[in-house]
Amino acid sequence: MSSMTTPADPVDRALADAHQRFTDANPESRSRFEAQTRYMPGANSRSVLFYAPFPLTIAKGEGASLWDADGHRYTDFIAEYTAGVYGHSAPEIREAVIEAMQGGINLTGHNLLEGRLAQTICERFPQVEQLRFTNSGTEANLMALTAALRFTGRRKIVVFSGGYHGGVLGFGDQPSPTTVPFDFLVLPYNDADTARVQIDAHGADIAAILVEPMQGASGCIPGGREFLQALRDGATRVGALLVFDEVMTSRLGPHGLANGLGIRADLTTLGKYIGGGMSFGAFGGRADVMAQFDPRTGALAHSGTFNNNVMTMAAGYAGLTQLFTPEAASALAERGEAMRSGLNALCEREGVAMQFTGVGSLMNAHFLRGEVRRVADLAAVDGRLRQLLFFHLLSEGIYTSPRGFVVLSLPLSAQDIERYVAAVGSFIDAYRALLSAGSLA
Repeated sequence: MSSMTTPADPVDRALADAHQRFTDANPESRSRFEAQTRYMPGANSRSVLFYAPFPLTIAKGEGASLWDADGHRYTDFIAEYTAGVYGHSAPEIREAVIEAMQGGINLTGHNLLEGRLAQTICERFPQVEQLRFTNSGTEANLMALTAALRFTGRRKIVVFSGGYHGGVLGFGDQPSPTTVPFDFLVLPYNDADTARVQIDAHGADIAAILVEPMQGASGCIPGGREFLQALRDGATRVGALLVFDEVMTSRLGPHGLANGLGIRADLTTLGKYIGGGMSFGAFGGRADVMAQFDPRTGALAHSGTFNNNVMTMAAGYAGLTQLFTPEAASALAERGEAMRSGLNALCEREGVAMQFTGVGSLMNAHFLRGEVRRVADLAAVDGRLRQLLFFHLLSEGIYTSPRGFVVLSLPLSAQDIERYVAAVGSFIDAYRALLSAGSLA
């Protein structure tokens, strides 16, 4: 790179160098990306998968490994943004899907598989007395909100800044441009006092309070128990329904994150890994609320051609009963706690403005010091540092998220985790001067 084009800012310069090394190493991914921009805007159908200068094209996966179109092998530390808890091509999942397909894919009726998965989920998550299947967590949240609006006869929905409940339910300080036009009241996350005041002020209009027990997409920000209990108490007080979005967090304990905190929602939404790697979502909870969807009474219709598709029903059952049992969920959460503790000890020891937040097997890197309680606390973080970490990890054979999101899966070994921690250590060594200049809040 000539001196005329070398950025003056040291972070920009480091990132430009990382981009150049990445581009040189991945000609096939670059070629595929450029060709596919003809047919898809940005060669993309899922925004989170794009990053500059172009995203890798992943060719195959096996266990905890991925291979890209240029033949590079990576250890997978993003696991399909929490859906891939089983890793890639687990034999138990593959065999269950093949067996289901041999009996016919589109059966146009109730089938032999959906009832046993529904029973397994209800027994696993006792707050879910009855449920219905959808094709995604997004759909599950939309249907849960619809159920609450109908059940209460009210229109207002309380949500929280930084919340993400699917492709059409994202929130900053206000709803995102793509968010469905419900009547939302957006409150700060982890602020129990503000929540109490606002819930009481708007109580007669509130149908539902929708919240993640840990905000995932905003950076693995755990909800404090006092805050979540304030929402439970407030919903009860004003006659609203509390909806816990556990699409991500249900994997963080044997019976979900909220149950581990001892707080029971009226409705719970599920998704991601529970479908065994297939498209999946579910919403459920109190039997009196879910009774609105009983077709024998004709109250609320709920459609979806693939809601009970045999591949998802088979894969989900196999995964929950053979692989991700309650005991396995607890063990994976413990591994994550130990990994995050080790990473934070490393950052503290090295004296850099860097930390990892989260619960159990989910965590996120942040380039600042001090407690992270809501997305506003991350406003001072230099996003370029997240990009530098991402490209450094790729160079070390570790595939993760450009936003610093880290997800553990069952096939990851102790040696894999040690390699990730070591790669963070070498990242600190390489970019110490830039990290020491990070936010010291």
